[in-house]
Amino acid sequence: MSQKIRDNKNRWRSKTVAFRVSPEEWEQINIFVKLSGLQKQEYLINRVLEKDIVVQGSPRTYKALRNQLAEVLEFLQSLSSAGDITEELLEVISQIAVTLNGMRGEPNGE
Repeated sequence: MSQKIRDNKNRWRSKTVAFRVSPEEWEQINIFVKLSGLQKQEYLINRVLEKDIVVQGSPRTYKALRNQLAEVLEFLQSLSSAGDITEELLEVISQIAVTLNGMRGEPNGE
């Protein structure tokens, strides 16, 4: 039998949680995971348990932030009116702002 893998608090994670999401929700989850710098499992556990998401600065995190900001900027430049902004885009912009402010050491994105 293979050795049980334990997390950093010596817990054996033997239970599985699964749920279905839309393609749009899937993409948004993936974006937030990339922006956090965490593994998807850790990100989802922290969100479900309402724990703080502490972004670990790394080259991969900065690259994800840079790429996401470039996509947002490109989209905003292509808009003909402010009415074309989707709720998902506003949530992504908000998450980027919170993350960037957190990297600067400002609490709660203020």
